[in-house]
Amino acid sequence: MIDTMQSINKLKKILIVDDDEDDFIITSEYIKHIPGVSYIIEWCPKYDLALEHMLDGDYDLYFVDYRLGGKSGVDLLKEALMNNCEDPIILLTGKGNYLVDIEAMQLGAVDYLVKTELTIEKVERSIRYALEHSAAMKALKANERKYRSIFEKSKDVVFITDELLNFSDVNDAVHQLLGYTKEEILQLNLTDLIEQAQHKNFLIQLSQLHKELNDWEVILNTKTGEKKSCILTVTPEQGYAQGIIHDITNLKKIEKATLQAEKLAAAGRLVRTLAHEVRNPLNNITLSIEQMQQELKDDTSQLYLDIVQRNSKRINSLITELLDTSRPSEIELEEHVLQAILDDVIATAVDSLTLKRIKLYVSYPDEHLIIKADREKLRMALLNIVVNAIEAMEENKGNLYISIFHVNGQAVLNIRDNGCGISEENISRLFEPFFTQKRNGMGLGLAFTLNILQSHKAIIDVNSVENAGTTFIITFPLADMLTAHE
Repeated sequence: MIDTMQSINKLKKILIVDDDEDDFIITSEYIKHIPGVSYIIEWCPKYDLALEHMLDGDYDLYFVDYRLGGKSGVDLLKEALMNNCEDPIILLTGKGNYLVDIEAMQLGAVDYLVKTELTIEKVERSIRYALEHSAAMKALKANERKYRSIFEKSKDVVFITDELLNFSDVNDAVHQLLGYTKEEILQLNLTDLIEQAQHKNFLIQLSQLHKELNDWEVILNTKTGEKKSCILTVTPEQGYAQGIIHDITNLKKIEKATLQAEKLAAAGRLVRTLAHEVRNPLNNITLSIEQMQQELKDDTSQLYLDIVQRNSKRINSLITELLDTSRPSEIELEEHVLQAILDDVIATAVDSLTLKRIKLYVSYPDEHLIIKADREKLRMALLNIVVNAIEAMEENKGNLYISIFHVNGQAVLNIRDNGCGISEENISRLFEPFFTQKRNGMGLGLAFTLNILQSHKAIIDVNSVENAGTTFIITFPLADMLTAHE
């Protein structure tokens, strides 16, 4: 506010660009006789020097004669505006010319005055309008630069579309989030990015009704086919729509990992309680059977007692396995190369791959990715995922892809198959103890795997499409990142 007042109260400087000194004196006299105001008025007869003043912003207002020797005032106007001169320019001419008037105004002159028709009132009005217009335009451009800077530097994707949701402008964040360049994204429609058909239709319906969409959680596809969890906001305006895409993929992964840990902890507490309550009577049953085996000697009684004893041992074994999957795994962390651990896993699973004639594709980065791990236990956990993938694929039709990437101080392991897939409702139960889709499975393998991976501070995510395949995405912190935070 103080800067604005100082700008208003500051004595304005006017430069009259005219190669005729007599015309300069006449024009300056009109300006000097404007009542109630004073201006600093200076003369410049040379084109190049006038342009230099304009580009340096030395004056608040310029009166430019149409004829300047070999060049014209219109040429000076063009060159000044081409070089981003923001100060107002008023074009002067010896006689009225409608075409020159139109050209000057189209180029950006704030006014056009005929010298023979000048009066103090016309000059005062022209100066006042020019300065007010200039102040308004400078404020507008300053706001435009400010908001353009916010637009360009935002970490979120900020975009503008037409009424049909075709992209017309977008900031650079789109490349980092979705992998598209600006040129590529401008060839797409917003709905092209959305994963689910019902979500596409919902967005189209809202657009047709010109209704606002606020903080809508949606899955977007990147250029490479990766799925991103995002918050989408779209606001319709007259003739266009604007919006923001905020990436919450990492937040969703953390929430999912936290939920998995909480579910595992709750299941563990339940398991330990049940194990205690079941083992007490089970011990009594076992002791009673041993006593009865000594007292009852007939073959029929011994047969039934053997059956009861075997099943008692089986129950006790199940309780032990369940307890092992529910309690935090005791591990000894040492630095290991993740690629070497995967090589061990593949070597163990190679016979199963060969017997089912499954093709294996492996992709590792050139650099060694070192993580802190209990090598044997992590090998067993990853082997369980690989074996499940092999079992999910048809013989002679399966493709197993194992790849490792280095992303932002983390090692990302992808294990992808083209097997039977997992339904959406079952993915949320995948790591629950005793949940299984196998005919003879116990449902403890993936619960054990999750326990091991969480002990390694790894985050696991699962994407699956029924009858198309499943991808396990496991993210490990690299050893040097863990050390830095310890």
